[in-house]
Amino acid sequence: MRQPVQIAFRNIDPSPALEHLIREHADKLDRFFGGIMAKRVVFEVPHRHQHQGKHFTVQVALTVPGDELVVHSDKSGSHAHESADAAIRDAFDAARRSLERFAEKQRGE
Repeated sequence: MRQPVQIAFRNIDPSPALEHLIREHADKLDRFFGGIMAKRVVFEVPHRHQHQGKHFTVQVALTVPGDELVVHSDKSGSHAHESADAAIRDAFDAARRSLERFAEKQRGE
């Protein structure tokens, strides 16, 4: 059964367009592993006083049987994305890869 995604916005007002994009990406994760028990996404604009303009980070947390997979849009931690779409895409790409590795491990591959 598909679980609804919980979305939180930090340091930015919620956006219906961003929520829709996040939900689209989250729904696609069920293709890679049908046993996802919970999906949580945090979309954030970090406080960066030394930088001009907005930067975005996205964290995706997936609860799966016996584990929780957590990924971020900027693994290196050295920079955030200047595009909200790119931050969301990169976070969900990382979540997909993590979920595929988990599913392979579950199958014993």
